[in-house]
Amino acid sequence: MEDHQTQDLVKELVLRLVSGESGAGGRDAGGALRFAHRLLSSRLAPAVLPDEHALAESIKRRLAASGRPDDALAFADLHSKLSARSRPASLWPLLYLLDSLSSHRRGAAASSCLPNLPTAAPPTTAGGKPASRVPGTPLGGGVLLVSKDPDNIREIALREYTELVLDETEVSEAALVRDVLYACQGIDGRYVRYDKASDTYDLPDAVRVPRSTRTLVRKLCEVGWLFRKVRGFISDNVSRLPSDSATEVGTVAQAFCSALQEELSDYYKLLAVLESYSLNPIPTPGSDSGVSGNYLSLRRLVVWLAEPAVRMRLMAVLVDGCRGLRGGGMAGAIHGHAQHGDPMVQDFMGRLLRRVCSPLFEMVRSWVLEGELEDVFGEFFIVGQPVKAESLWREGYLIQSDMLPTFISPVLAQRILRTGKSINFLRVCCDDNGWAEAATEAAAYVGTTTSRGGLGYGQIDALEALVVEAAKRIDQRLMDVIHKRYRFKDHCLAIKRYLLLGQGDFVQYLMDVVGPELSEPANRISSFHLAGLLETAIRASDAQYDDRDILDRIKVKMMDHGDGDRGWDVFSLEYDARVPLDTVFTASVMKMYLKIFNFLWKLKRVDHSLTGVWKTMKPNCIVSSPFYKEGTSIRAQFVSVLRKCQVLFNEMNHFVTNFQYYIMFEVLEISWARFSEEMDAAKDLDDLLMGHDKYLTSIVEKSLLGERSLGILRNLFALFDIILQFRSHADRWFERIYELQLRGKGKSKTKSKETGSWLDGGRKAMIQLAGELFRKMGEDLDSIAKDYTASLDSFISQLPLQQHVDLKFLLFRLDFTEYYSRVSSSK
Repeated sequence: MEDHQTQDLVKELVLRLVSGESGAGGRDAGGALRFAHRLLSSRLAPAVLPDEHALAESIKRRLAASGRPDDALAFADLHSKLSARSRPASLWPLLYLLDSLSSHRRGAAASSCLPNLPTAAPPTTAGGKPASRVPGTPLGGGVLLVSKDPDNIREIALREYTELVLDETEVSEAALVRDVLYACQGIDGRYVRYDKASDTYDLPDAVRVPRSTRTLVRKLCEVGWLFRKVRGFISDNVSRLPSDSATEVGTVAQAFCSALQEELSDYYKLLAVLESYSLNPIPTPGSDSGVSGNYLSLRRLVVWLAEPAVRMRLMAVLVDGCRGLRGGGMAGAIHGHAQHGDPMVQDFMGRLLRRVCSPLFEMVRSWVLEGELEDVFGEFFIVGQPVKAESLWREGYLIQSDMLPTFISPVLAQRILRTGKSINFLRVCCDDNGWAEAATEAAAYVGTTTSRGGLGYGQIDALEALVVEAAKRIDQRLMDVIHKRYRFKDHCLAIKRYLLLGQGDFVQYLMDVVGPELSEPANRISSFHLAGLLETAIRASDAQYDDRDILDRIKVKMMDHGDGDRGWDVFSLEYDARVPLDTVFTASVMKMYLKIFNFLWKLKRVDHSLTGVWKTMKPNCIVSSPFYKEGTSIRAQFVSVLRKCQVLFNEMNHFVTNFQYYIMFEVLEISWARFSEEMDAAKDLDDLLMGHDKYLTSIVEKSLLGERSLGILRNLFALFDIILQFRSHADRWFERIYELQLRGKGKSKTKSKETGSWLDGGRKAMIQLAGELFRKMGEDLDSIAKDYTASLDSFISQLPLQQHVDLKFLLFRLDFTEYYSRVSSSK
């Protein structure tokens, strides 16, 4: 007690209390003062809850019950005034001391009344001296006085027990305490040593100590065993060489070891205090009462090490659970032990996790606000891999699920991933730096600094708020760049118009100019010549008014071809989608566009072929034919063949027209309208990619190009081939008819000199050859019509089996009169 004023007050209080007892003022004042100093400097505390209000109310009730209401009121007034002056300090210790002194005085007054009771004379011996009394027997005629063991029977028994214990013990308790303290530091003592076989600290069997003492030593040495495990984990991680990449210690593991080392530093301080206490001798019964109370026995050591043992046990559990883990996985494993009901454990784990998770939260901050992966040791739950610019968004960054800590939800992790990806996409693919301002605004909006150390464990809500705000602003910046600078919607519309053949006049001109060239074998066609024809078609149509940048991206592509392939089989158009548009229009996406283009190109070719047939056999050409003016027989044969040809053409034209309408409007236009809405509503690049994938998938599925429509697609292509076959036959037929007409008029450019040839046969031979031609035409038409009807019936019968609902409308358009259904049912 360094305050002299306090010492004077304590001395004055002791003297007043001692002077109240008769004859004891000067004799026992020194001992009482020393006893008071020991009590005030000790760590002892009363076994009651420190409730100042309850104790004050108890004192007031006691005063009122004893017939002193004025004193009760005076006490209440003094207590309220003193409480107002001493706040925030509590008056409970003072009230408890005064109440205890009052209770002691009441007990002393009650015991002083006992000698006044009527008692018999004490027994005497023959010499008149008082006879000795057997301890425990009543005093003076059956009245037993309550006293504090005046004959020291308890002390004598305790001394005898101590002597028996010492007889059974070869080692003093002080030596065992010293060895236990050594064991708590992982050091072998003189008696207590570490046994590798049993993996524990223990006394050798040769050392003779009581069983209770041996058990107590083992219990205390558990702290040393736990300390040895924790220290070994720290040593193993610190001693690894940085050059060995296979055993490198990550920043999270380093922070974990640092936090453990800090906890061990507090543990070392406690052991230093305990070692100083262990130097004081342990008092025994009957020893000098002036021995210092700061001694250390085994039982006192149990109390001292109770709380450190809990912390050490928890650190050992964490060490065992974190072996083999790193980064976010280690932080998640430690976080799993923080879900505990003990406030002391919660406080300890929170303090530990703030240190451990500091590198992890710094990685999150750097990734979300700067787009940088500061992950030298591969500890972050986001990993980057070297890819081309076109694959940066889809494949450049991924989430490692084993590195994702449990206190970060998968939804939040995906948002963190997308935010950093957006920054890198803007920086690498778009060459834009506007994201930095957006990140700074997001951090300022949520009240978080962009510098290091702004976030930490326990601030998940703040982290989520920062990520949400940063993602919203950076994604908005990305959408602005994609739509305004790189004109994403314009390029999508250009692909629809030119690759999906939505620009009608351009497609018609292209068919007209490349048709003759594509009829040649594929190995004879020059792609450069086709590129010139493509440019001709662009200049001849309204496509010439489009942006030059868009038109320059349309190119001719010749697919791989084999023997017998024609130009129609290998010709296609492609669109050059450059960075950053190639993130959406990847190689696989453009392959799907190529598949759709080939399908639509074949459909357009079929429609163009039917248009050519109609031009050849239109009524004015037929009426002007000489065969139409001939005799009844050849005229009837001619008209019959032309009628069959016209009927078959109408059936084919009905199918192609309705199917083309379905593709161009029900499929392409409706899918584009929905994609346009999703494009405008997209909040980030993932939404844009998802909307485009749905748009492309919808076209593929509705156009019967999906994997589940392979059977009906084969029938559709069979119909296309039959129509093209009909066009080929029609061209050959009408070319023969036209040639016969020219021969009949004598206008043939070819003069045959062979005698007896049909050119020299005159009109009769011409009519005979025409009849033979018409008969052959009729047979060919019947064969083509039969194949076409069979393929069409098969196609229509398979339409109801398709899963897409829009195909039912196609069935209705093709068979709105139920003609084909009745024909099929009648067969």
